[in-house]
Amino acid sequence: MVALIVILFPPMVIAFLLVMERVEEPLRRPTSPREVAEFLGSATQGEVDTLAASGIRRAMARWRRRRRSRVRQSSDSLV
Repeated sequence: MVALIVILFPPMVIAFLLVMERVEEPLRRPTSPREVAEFLGSATQGEVDTLAASGIRRAMARWRRRRRSRVRQSSDSLV
């Protein structure tokens, strides 16, 4: 049992680190002025409330998710 843990622990730690790197990457990327201008032009009331309550990073993350889902939906309708 101990041998199994010793063998499986390093790959599990590496896998966890790779997943966390993907999670952290958008957080490290600074927001460009063009994205802020697009956000201010097309933000919903919920996104503006998030901006006021939580700051630009969380509001931009919410806006990017909405844009991604819209792009995904439009590409699905083309198929």
